[in-house]
Amino acid sequence: MVELKTDTSIDAMHRAGQVVGRALTAVRQAADVGVSLLELDEVAREVLREAGASSPFLGYRPSFAPTPFPAVICASVNDAIVHGIPTQYRLRDGDLVSIDCGATLDGWAGDSAISFTVGRAHPADLRLIDTAERALAAGIEAAVVGNRIGDIAHAVGRVCRTAGYGIPSGFGGHGVGRRMHEDPEVPNEGRPGRGLALRHGMVLAIEPMLIAGGKDGYYEDDDGWTLRTSDSSRAAHAEHTVAITENGPRILTARETP
Repeated sequence: MVELKTDTSIDAMHRAGQVVGRALTAVRQAADVGVSLLELDEVAREVLREAGASSPFLGYRPSFAPTPFPAVICASVNDAIVHGIPTQYRLRDGDLVSIDCGATLDGWAGDSAISFTVGRAHPADLRLIDTAERALAAGIEAAVVGNRIGDIAHAVGRVCRTAGYGIPSGFGGHGVGRRMHEDPEVPNEGRPGRGLALRHGMVLAIEPMLIAGGKDGYYEDDDGWTLRTSDSSRAAHAEHTVAITENGPRILTARETP
């Protein structure tokens, strides 16, 4: 069931989204060669603590997971697509890092993700990240009253496929509200004009996931959480929580430029 949020609720979700944005900005600023993923997780934890927010990631255990998630960020490096568990791994020159973070504030959730490189960037990685951001922007542009979920999915998928990248099947965006994951599902590929009609008050996480090698395959790592590309190519992930309004899409997790 899809819950339509009031304008007051959307404002409250924006406040939660601002916390997420600050956390992601802080993590990106802290990320450098030699910094561990656990240290980045602690950076995000401190932002949440200062804001009086909690993490919808910490302790989260969906049906597929063997254990509750142990961190407040997902930290996915190089061939990891999503759901990477922060470890003692220390970032290396040229790593491609995707960070997914959420926050719950006053009972409302926000969810967002960024990808970036550490040290000397490979041009192919920069192109992959730029395409993920362009796919996200295209999906947001399609998130207007009167369109359908399929219009968002088609917009995202067209950017990814035109650039020659793969899309992990079965993974995409979702509704956001009192919980981090709500109805409806928002695929990263689809047919325009199909699916649920978009209405004022719907709040969606739109999140392209791209595989550089062009194949769609992935596998689950031994930790039971991390998804990795089947061809060992690199991956990128971009995400915003977006409210559908009569005045157009409203990004609730916008980040300040460092």
